[in-house]
Amino acid sequence: MADLQSTLLNLEGKSYKAYRGLNSVYPVANLQLYFDSIQGDPFASPSQCRVVLAQSAAGFPPHLYDNRVREIALRDYLTRRCAHLAQRASRPAGSGKSGQFFVSQPSQVILDRSALLINTHQVELRLRVGLPAYGRRIAGSAAAELLCHRLPDWIHQALTYADLDGPAIADHLACAEDAEALRSQLAAQNLVAFVADGAILPRESGVSDRPLQGQSIPFRAPPQFRTTLHCPHRGSVTGMAIPAGVTLIVGGGYHGKSTLLQAIQAGVYNHILGDGREYVVSCPSAIKIRAEEGRSVQGVDLSPFINDLPLGQSTTAFCTENASGSTSQAANIIEAVEAGAQVLLLDEDTSATNFMIRDRRMQALITKDKEPITPFIDQVRRLYEQSQISTVLVMGGSGDYFDVADHVIAMDQFQPRDCTQAARRIAAQYPTDRTQEATSTMSDVSQRVVAPQPWFRGQGDRPPKVKVQGLSQLQIGDQTLDVSAQEHLVETGQLRTIAQSLLILDLHHQERSGTFLMVLQALKDTLNAENWDALTHIPSGELAAVRPLDVALVLNRLRSLRVQSERNLG
Repeated sequence: MADLQSTLLNLEGKSYKAYRGLNSVYPVANLQLYFDSIQGDPFASPSQCRVVLAQSAAGFPPHLYDNRVREIALRDYLTRRCAHLAQRASRPAGSGKSGQFFVSQPSQVILDRSALLINTHQVELRLRVGLPAYGRRIAGSAAAELLCHRLPDWIHQALTYADLDGPAIADHLACAEDAEALRSQLAAQNLVAFVADGAILPRESGVSDRPLQGQSIPFRAPPQFRTTLHCPHRGSVTGMAIPAGVTLIVGGGYHGKSTLLQAIQAGVYNHILGDGREYVVSCPSAIKIRAEEGRSVQGVDLSPFINDLPLGQSTTAFCTENASGSTSQAANIIEAVEAGAQVLLLDEDTSATNFMIRDRRMQALITKDKEPITPFIDQVRRLYEQSQISTVLVMGGSGDYFDVADHVIAMDQFQPRDCTQAARRIAAQYPTDRTQEATSTMSDVSQRVVAPQPWFRGQGDRPPKVKVQGLSQLQIGDQTLDVSAQEHLVETGQLRTIAQSLLILDLHHQERSGTFLMVLQALKDTLNAENWDALTHIPSGELAAVRPLDVALVLNRLRSLRVQSERNLG
C-alpha cells in the first residue's frame, strides 16, 4: 500500500495520461489490486480493475459454493452487497466520474455474472473506478485516499464472511436451489410452467421489475390445475401447473392476463427473496414471440406461415430488410424453433392480428388463393402434435382459439380459474365454420447455411467496439441493433455477453460455411466453457449469463447476416 500511495501522491498535478504508468498489480491492505485497463481521460469510461482477497482472509465455508447453483447464488448475493457498498463509498469530486466506484447492478433475478468469482483460494471482484482529476490534471492525494483507504475498507466489509449475515446468505442460496429443483421437475411431469400459491405477480410499474406493494393479491391455483412439487429446503410447494400443449389465458382487460404471461416468461430465471416470483418457474427454453415490424429477416423458410406471394416470390429462403408485422412474427417463430425453443409465449397485444387469426367471414371475402398468410391458429396444434412445441397464449378478443386449446385459464381480478370445459361447450354451441388453411408443417422447414463472410467491421486493426444503451439498443462495430423486442433479457450485462459471443462466432464461422445449427453448436460450446475471460480481451466485470437461444435470436437480426436454404443451394 505504501508503494501505491507514494506513486499516486507523486502524480499530483500531472497530465491525466500519467495514470497509465501505474503498475498492473499492487498489494493493498491484505488485497491484491489489479489495473486491467486505465482510462486515458477523466470523462472516458472509468478504469477497469480487479480486487482479489485470499480465501484465508475472506473465510467463506466451502459448502456455500460446493455446487453450481449455490456458487452462482453466493456470487449473486456478494455482487449485490458490493454494488450497494460501492455506491455508498463513492464520493463524486472533480472531473467526470472522479472518485466513484462502479459494480454491475443486479436486477431481480439471480444470474451467473462475471462481476464476482469465488473458489477455494480467493474471492475476486471486478469493478470500475473513476480515477480522480481536476480538469485533466491528476488529483494524486484524492486518488491515494480512494484506492488505499476507501476501497479496502468497503471491500473487506463486503467480502469477509465473518462480517456478513450468514442466515441471509443461507436463505438466498436456499431460494435459488428450491427454484432450480422446481424447474427440474417440469419435464418429468409434462409441464411447461408452475406458479406457486402465494406468488405476487404484478410489478411496480412498466419500467420497474420490483413487486407491486400494498395492492397485490396473492396468487392461488384453481383446483383443476393444482399440483404439488417438492424442494430441498421449503419442502412441498403447491401451485398452478401449466401442462404441455396449447394453453389459453383469457379474461377481461386489466384482470392480469399479460401479468401472468410475463411471470411465466420470467420463470426461466431464479429470483431473489421478496421478488414475489421466487417459486414461479418455466421450461428453460421458453421464449416470448411478438411482431417486430421493421426487423431484418435473412434466409428464413417461412413456408409454414407464408406462401404463394404475388409475382411468384419464394418464401423458403425469405429475405427482407424491413419485415411487416406478420412476416416478422412468422420469422420469429421459425427462428426460435430452429434455435431450440420448446415453449412459445404469445400475447395478442403484441402480435399481428392478421398473423393470429382469419375468421370465417374474412375467409369468405378474401379466399385462400388471394391470401398468402396461414394464420397461427392453423399451425399451433401441429406445432405441439408434430414437434412437441407448446404454446401459452394470451387471448382476449377471439374465441376461435377455443377449438385448438387443450387448456383455458381465465384471469379474474388477478386470480385464475379453469374455463376449459366452458370454452369447449361454447365452441360446440357456436361453431366458427372456419376452413383450416395450413398446408405445410414445421418439419418441412429446410436447414439454413451461413455464408462465410464477416458480420462486423472494426476500425483498422482494432476489434469492433461494443456499446449498450439500456435494454433497447446494442451497437457492435458499424451495426446498431434494436433489441427492445427481446423481452426475455433483463440486464445490460446479458447484451454485452451476446455482443462478445457474436464477435467470437464471427471469427469462427468465416473459416468455412456451415448450417445455422453448426453455428449454434459453436455458440453453445463457447458459452458452456464457463470461462468469462474467453469472451473478452481483458477481464470484464460487466457480463451476465444468457441462453444460446438468446444469442441466436439477436444473431438473426444482423443485417449483415447472409443465409441460404439448403434446398436453394446451387
